[in-house]
Amino acid sequence: MKVRLGEVCQLIGARLEGESEYVIEGVCSLEDTGPARICFAEGNRYLQKVQSVAEGTVVIVNSDFPDIPGHRLLRVEKPRHAFIRVTELFLEPMAAEGIHPAASLDGSASIGDKVSIGACATVAADAMIGAHSIIQSGARIGPGVVMGQGCLIEANAVLMSGVTLGDRVVIHAGAVIGGEGFGFVWMDDHHHKVPQIGTVEIGDDVEIGCNSCVDRAALGVTRIRRGTKIDNLVQVGHNVDVGEHVIICGHSGLGGSATIANQVMIGGGAIISDHAEVGERAMVGGGSGVPGKVDAGDSVLGIPARSIRRAKREFAAVSRLPELLKAFKSQTRELEALQARVAELEEVKNSG
Repeated sequence: MKVRLGEVCQLIGARLEGESEYVIEGVCSLEDTGPARICFAEGNRYLQKVQSVAEGTVVIVNSDFPDIPGHRLLRVEKPRHAFIRVTELFLEPMAAEGIHPAASLDGSASIGDKVSIGACATVAADAMIGAHSIIQSGARIGPGVVMGQGCLIEANAVLMSGVTLGDRVVIHAGAVIGGEGFGFVWMDDHHHKVPQIGTVEIGDDVEIGCNSCVDRAALGVTRIRRGTKIDNLVQVGHNVDVGEHVIICGHSGLGGSATIANQVMIGGGAIISDHAEVGERAMVGGGSGVPGKVDAGDSVLGIPARSIRRAKREFAAVSRLPELLKAFKSQTRELEALQARVAELEEVKNSG
């Protein structure tokens, strides 16, 4: 892929400082620059690094970045956002291979225009696959699945019976959508399974990472609403309702019937308990445990999760415990010595 510098400027709305016909052949980091490559610097603190980039490197910088004679600089308001747009130019497009002879399609399945289905993928009875979707090798599309347009189901991902996907949904390799929820009750002398007969609905532009699991509802629907992005190895329990444009980082777990409002951010390894509620635009720190409710706009941290300011004060206090314990022991010894001396003086007084 080769792009002229003038085309890049037009794409990101940059002010050009350099030849518009100069050709860009790829992107790079600020630490690994080279000729015909483009990178970005987010802030004037990177001045020294920009000054030392390899000859021929183009750097996207903020609007008020200092002038550097002899360097190709593209000035924009948000360098990181602009760099992402440029990087997208160099992505390898997904090849539309059609339906592989080794794929297995039930005769009752409905396949849209320009759908690609890889080797050993299976599409079960009554499934509906939207136009321009890609199903990679080994993926399983269960009975009655409804998939919107432009979806990508990566290798060995599984969509269980009755799952519904919106448009442009990405399910990464190994993820399982619509597996049984984890529901048991103690019945007489054993754990008895609660039937999980609901389903999963996933909105437009959702992305679910590798080996993540979204369980179907016991009754009703487990929902992941539009624009939400879920990292690798995340567990979403049955009947969970996740709002729009939520970020859920890796190794997190959402217990059954938890409710996550719009634009929430959940850090890696966080646990949201059954029936817990996280309000709109709240932030849950990595490794935290949420047993109940987080109000809208709050930032919480720790186990149990509490205000991040309070948690940081508590962490700071805990870090001082060794020195406080040492001081306590020293003061205890001094007190004991004083008490012994007082006892001696009392004995002398009484004997006199």
